[in-house]
Amino acid sequence: MRAELPILLGVLPFGMVYGALALSAGLPAELAQAMSSVVFAGSAQLIVVQMLGAGVPMVMLIAAAFIVNLRHALYSASLGPYLAHLSAGWKLMLSYLMTDEAYAVTISHFRQAGDSPHRHWFFLGSGLTLWSGWQLSTAVGILLGAQVPKSWSLDYALPLTFIALLVPSIEDRSATMAAVVAALMAVIGSGLPLKLGLMLAALAGISVGVVCDWTARQQSL
Repeated sequence: MRAELPILLGVLPFGMVYGALALSAGLPAELAQAMSSVVFAGSAQLIVVQMLGAGVPMVMLIAAAFIVNLRHALYSASLGPYLAHLSAGWKLMLSYLMTDEAYAVTISHFRQAGDSPHRHWFFLGSGLTLWSGWQLSTAVGILLGAQVPKSWSLDYALPLTFIALLVPSIEDRSATMAAVVAALMAVIGSGLPLKLGLMLAALAGISVGVVCDWTARQQSL
């Protein structure tokens, strides 16, 4: 919880933005809050409500959320060796709590904590801390709704939080190439409709990262 609390400073405004945007997109308050509880994926939720407000077909909504969250497969592969000894119940619970912010502090702790059989409790604590903050900030955003002044520019909380998490985690060539390619694709595709630029950036970054990692593994054999 102590490791995750500082990150909430960036997450809380992000959740407020989502809550306000969900209402403006036409979602009832109870469904907007339920999405935070069930989906629990900030970037996917923001993209979905914006596309929902634009009248995008449901198939595109599902595809967008799926592609944006593909990065969780990489997170899972990274954490897998540390959690292999857990039961299926534990793994299911922790997979629900998997987020960018929880992963960032957890993998850093795992790399420093040594071979402790109880380290998964750190993951649980960081995930629950973030989950609680996300539910609270969503509720505040729903209550405030359109009353939040645009001059606050709370939408900048999302990229600033991700940048703060990303930079310290770039430790090898694969991560560097994935970040660079995804950034370039996001800029190039920024003018595409239906937020397709973000989807292409996510796909390109993940693909390059996987290829670079596979190449590095082959060369080390």
